[in-house]
Amino acid sequence: MSNAVHVPFDAATVQTAECTRSPAYPRLVVATTILASSLAFIDGSVVNVGLPAIGQSFHADATGLQWVVNAYLLPLSALLLLGGAAGDRFGRRRLLIAGVALFGLASLACTAAPTLVLLLIARFVQGASAAMLMPNSLAILGQSFSGEAKGRAIGIWAATGAAAGAIGPVLGGWLIDAGSWRLAFLINVPLAATAIALASRYVDRDIDDTAGSLDWLGGALATAGLGLATWALTEGSGRAWSPSTFVILGAGLIFSLLFLAAERRLGDNAMMPLSLFGSPSFVGLTLLTLLLYGALGGLFVLVPYVLIQAGGYTATQAGAALLPLPLVIAVASPAAGALAARIGPRWLLITGPVIVAAGFLLMLRIESATSYWLGALPAMVVISLGMACAVAPLTTAVLMSVDSRHTGAASGLNSAVARTGGLVVTALIGPVIASSGSALLSAFDVAAAVGAVLCSAAAVSAATLIAPAAKTRPSVQRL
Repeated sequence: MSNAVHVPFDAATVQTAECTRSPAYPRLVVATTILASSLAFIDGSVVNVGLPAIGQSFHADATGLQWVVNAYLLPLSALLLLGGAAGDRFGRRRLLIAGVALFGLASLACTAAPTLVLLLIARFVQGASAAMLMPNSLAILGQSFSGEAKGRAIGIWAATGAAAGAIGPVLGGWLIDAGSWRLAFLINVPLAATAIALASRYVDRDIDDTAGSLDWLGGALATAGLGLATWALTEGSGRAWSPSTFVILGAGLIFSLLFLAAERRLGDNAMMPLSLFGSPSFVGLTLLTLLLYGALGGLFVLVPYVLIQAGGYTATQAGAALLPLPLVIAVASPAAGALAARIGPRWLLITGPVIVAAGFLLMLRIESATSYWLGALPAMVVISLGMACAVAPLTTAVLMSVDSRHTGAASGLNSAVARTGGLVVTALIGPVIASSGSALLSAFDVAAAVGAVLCSAAAVSAATLIAPAAKTRPSVQRL
């Protein structure tokens, strides 16, 4: 669900991609990109509802269930920037079709997986293919439209993606209740087949021979660093901390330092240019994104799980319990974006996380005997209002925090950081998933309180590091 809240936004594509020719069937081009990206939006949210059923099917412990989520988030977080650069180098249409085809095949593998290990491998392939298709679906819109038509197309793409992420848990829950969790993965197959057919027929071929080489080393080091650190955190929180766990965590940190060294050597050609962090505002926005979306990612794994396991909800009901988030954001975000344009994004980025923190504290009201209307709903509405204050202003602030040469890298990195936050927090929620009965509710209360602290820290990072609107971009001169 948090994927639906943080829609990837490639500012370089939106602002600078040139439209070489208008598509003959513009509506079908938009439909193609929507279908392709909906694969990632739906899959990123529907699995959370299916965790209890998957756990029962494979007799999985907390660590296994954490990996069902993180096996997808890990390659998506590490390879998202590389996927966009590969589209520039080898052709966005080609990368889109390859990513969609691989995602469809991986979904079939998830459906037929006889063991948890094979399911996790298929989920990893899904994440890697999502890193290929998500940035390139938006880039195709950037190259196919110009002017106002581009803005309308991107708006439709973003709104539909958010709607797909919202519908996914409800539809997936219904399929789980009607048959099996395996049916939830079959949603992706007809979507993938249709997207491939449309892309092959209606999306123009494109290859940028002037594009530079890809940062393969950075992608490999980022994946190794995140993978080892995630494994250590998952094992430590889900089972027990041991000397080997700390050794693996240290190895992950070493790979992360090697990644930073490699990126420093490549300069502006790196997948994560370190020069971005010369802006205090960008550092503050990165911390805010990591903390806020980390808390949100953990919440949307735990809420359906707790409602099903402790509240007796069906999978459909648990999925529907999350609907206030996209609905409130869809209604309130335009007003927040307009307000950010008038007063600057800083105050909204301080206020929004504080409101979200209050919503997390309201989650403490959830008990096994508490109705949805008095327990989960008020908390979800407050969290939704806080996120509505932050989503649109965050995009604005990211673009304002760096110079025009780095807007694409900055916005892409912000999307990757949002998913990394969810990855890390999901790796730490093992004690909650491992609990049952009243202990599950107590552990969830602790997690909700920690989430409130993370959101409060996000607000502090915004208040202390993000510059006021008039000082956000040093290159802008006053008249």
